[in-house]
Amino acid sequence: MAQSQSATMVCYYNETIAFFYSINNKEISVQWGPMEASVISLGLLVCVFAIFANMLVMMAIFMNSRFHYPIYYLLGNLAAADLFAGISYFYLIFRTGPWTRGLTIYQWFVRQGLIDTSLTASVINLMAIALERHQTIFTMQLHSKMTNHRVVLLIIGIWLIAIVMGLVPTMGWNCVCNIQKCSNMAPLYSRSYLVFWAVLNLLTFTAMVAIYTHIFIYVLRKNQQMSQHTSQVKHKETVINLMKTIVMILGCFVVCWTPGLVLLLLDSFCESCDVLTYDQFFLLLAECNSFINPIIYSFRDKDMRNTFKRILCYRCRMSQQLGEHSGVRFNTLKQEARRARGGGDKQANGGQVVLKDGEKMLDSSKS
Repeated sequence: MAQSQSATMVCYYNETIAFFYSINNKEISVQWGPMEASVISLGLLVCVFAIFANMLVMMAIFMNSRFHYPIYYLLGNLAAADLFAGISYFYLIFRTGPWTRGLTIYQWFVRQGLIDTSLTASVINLMAIALERHQTIFTMQLHSKMTNHRVVLLIIGIWLIAIVMGLVPTMGWNCVCNIQKCSNMAPLYSRSYLVFWAVLNLLTFTAMVAIYTHIFIYVLRKNQQMSQHTSQVKHKETVINLMKTIVMILGCFVVCWTPGLVLLLLDSFCESCDVLTYDQFFLLLAECNSFINPIIYSFRDKDMRNTFKRILCYRCRMSQQLGEHSGVRFNTLKQEARRARGGGDKQANGGQVVLKDGEKMLDSSKS
């Protein structure tokens, strides 16, 4: 009994990566096959777009002082996490396939740790944005009263959690000393760690669903009160725009993340399931969320798009210097309500995550 227990605790730090892949029946290809080449090509495209789009968002928030509000700081941090995800996946691409054989154990942990850290930071940022919007809507504010000091502490906390999650396998929660517990998808990771990581992300998603559902129900009730004083058409437009935004946020998260998380759980609890056929595709799908986030949270905002144009277009910058300024207008709730009643710019921020359509009618609760 003692001998068998000691045998299971033998550590294999001197073994090659091929050793761990072979005991988990995960093949390391000798040369690039058609499927791997297509995944790599698509992955490079995703990386380039994610890096460019998120850099653009970060530049816009940094350069335009009108974006210096808590929600935009969180959007900038989300862009930083997604930018890091694009760079991490780019790093993984050139250390996967046939190149995997040349990695040491620690190089393999670095490769996977970068991916885990970036994806964890992105998910936690999405959760932070949902909480910020919930607090802002329910306190009837257009922008959060959170101080810059608290925002900085929140951002630091997000990255600390993400870094710890990425380092945990390297620090010991792996299967190098217990190869019976190795995962098939990530042959040096313990199955228990991957279950923990998957369940944590699924719980985060569940919390996001609850938060946005609460926001929608609250705004819907307030909108019904306001519909007594406004046209029924405007009432329907507000509900539809808000619903589109929420469905887009949660729908993209489900499509990009759920398949991979479910696959991690199947890897641990279903021995007969062939998880290795789809693991590369589902990791790429999760990475796609890194370039979808800027589209949902920033590119759909007209004011943000105008800032992008001024960054990318020389003539637009010249026009701005000549007085054609188009910046973000941080109005009060009363100003927003008056603009809505006066038939203002309905498309100013159509459906953007700050949910201005819902906030325009919150002033009615004071009457």
